[in-house]
Amino acid sequence: MTHNGEDTAPLRRPEVTELRLASDGPEPQLQTAPEPSELPHDRSQAILEAAKQIGALLKRAGHPFALAGSVAVYAHGGSRYLQHDADFAILPDDAEAVAATLREAGLEVRVPPEDWLLKTTCHGQNVDIIFALAHQPVTRAMLDRAHILPVDSVLMPVLCPTDLIHSLISAFSEHYCDFGSVLPVARAVREKVDWDAVRRACGDQPMPAAFLFLLERLHVIDAQEGQP
Repeated sequence: MTHNGEDTAPLRRPEVTELRLASDGPEPQLQTAPEPSELPHDRSQAILEAAKQIGALLKRAGHPFALAGSVAVYAHGGSRYLQHDADFAILPDDAEAVAATLREAGLEVRVPPEDWLLKTTCHGQNVDIIFALAHQPVTRAMLDRAHILPVDSVLMPVLCPTDLIHSLISAFSEHYCDFGSVLPVARAVREKVDWDAVRRACGDQPMPAAFLFLLERLHVIDAQEGQP
């Protein structure tokens, strides 16, 4: 599962001088560094643009969906430093219809070996269309719990914080256990999450339980009632 830099206006880079040593003596010489053809690409903004484009397509077509992953965290007030792709949760029965909508918009839809998602590319960024989160099918109830939030000025449904955290924690296993990537997410949305519901859903699994214990020890969340 897929689970942030500030944007700046694309200004022309001013001429930069560098201090270099001359080859024939110790005296420093000033040389002008070559001007690059363009400034570094803002990956986070590109991911947001892709999310906005796909979200708008799904809205216009009337497909039930919810934004997931790191862009959903951003929509809930988390960091804007987006390192991964854009993720959307849809109903399993809608996968073919959603794929048709994307193709009609001129986007290539790829079917990976995993049987729980589709993939496309928008604005040069990968977009995952997911119909199973943490090995559980996306449900109508999950999409109904989504919050309508602005995503860089475009309103769209976004997974509620409790479902978002549950999807991230439930993905932990002996083969994937990156607590470091989910810890800042938990900090960002901790006051919006029903942690008792998260514990009931996955707290008896070893890796999610270990992560919840870590959150308690770091005082990100309160200890479970009855525990020290």
